[in-house]
Amino acid sequence: MDAVASHRYLTAPNAFTLLRLCCLPLFLYLLFGRDNPAGAAWLLGGLGATDWVDGWMARRFGQVSEFGKVFDPTVDRILFIVALTAIIIDDAAPRWFCIAVLARELVVGVTMAVATVVFHMKRFDVTWLGKLATFLLMFAIPGFMLGWSDFPLHTLFEIGAWLLGIPGLVLSYYTAALYVPKVRDGIRAGRAERVAVSAHLPKEPTR
Repeated sequence: MDAVASHRYLTAPNAFTLLRLCCLPLFLYLLFGRDNPAGAAWLLGGLGATDWVDGWMARRFGQVSEFGKVFDPTVDRILFIVALTAIIIDDAAPRWFCIAVLARELVVGVTMAVATVVFHMKRFDVTWLGKLATFLLMFAIPGFMLGWSDFPLHTLFEIGAWLLGIPGLVLSYYTAALYVPKVRDGIRAGRAERVAVSAHLPKEPTR
């Protein structure tokens, strides 16, 4: 049976998403406070590996919520942007690669925010290719961090990071291009929805 979205905020999946967000200060502490890029990399990899859990919980226990549909990808983007910025500052991974990923995330994030808040874009789900790109990058970046550290077998981690990172980066830019018509259609649909709602509102009596 398909899960029906509700407007609840306090659900187990949303709490798990919040828990993942609360790990961000720990990541920054490991990277800067403890000068432990390997520990920060394992934490970041764990956050990436558990990205699917909140969605699974929502469907499995019938706790899909409209808030969760927005909160989960928003938290993912916050984790990604803050972690990438910190990694660039610490020089804990190939800088050009991290800047390329960060630039894409910022452009897509700002575009979505403006389209939703200013132009009332109707929300659309992330594509499967977009999820695949995020999955590849969420493991490639911790792999680079381990590869650039003194962690045992660091060379193998760096090789694996390149094997995941290059396809993930290319795919992320490809999916960003695919979102352009989706954003345009979403803005058009949102505008039509607002016009339809306005047409059904009772008109003020003329005096």
